[in-house]
Amino acid sequence: MYQSTVLIVEDEPLLRMVLADTLLGEGFDVVETANVLEAIAVLGQTKIDAVITDIDMPGGLSGLDLAKMISTARMTIPTIIVSGRHVLRNEDVPGDAIFIPKPYSMDAVVELITSMTQAEINRIAK
Repeated sequence: MYQSTVLIVEDEPLLRMVLADTLLGEGFDVVETANVLEAIAVLGQTKIDAVITDIDMPGGLSGLDLAKMISTARMTIPTIIVSGRHVLRNEDVPGDAIFIPKPYSMDAVVELITSMTQAEINRIAK
């Protein structure tokens, strides 16, 4: 059975580890990066089925920039944008990305990623 791969883009190591462990426990493959430049490199080399990214990142590019790049490149990768410092309105969220404020429920994130990746699998199968 195919395991969806989730790219976690989070500069807080503890939060990244907890999210990765949770997703691994739910049967997802996980790739972790600590900034947007690392994430871009992964997206160029690895099949990613979903992205979850924090907005505030080191290195000059934000998670919002990453979501815009994914949308602009017409990559059909379900994307979740999270932040504890910013609140985004629907019109501020690029493409089909979804915004979730921190702190968030791990169960809610798992459920959302599961439904997003399943919808993408179903879209591709048609």
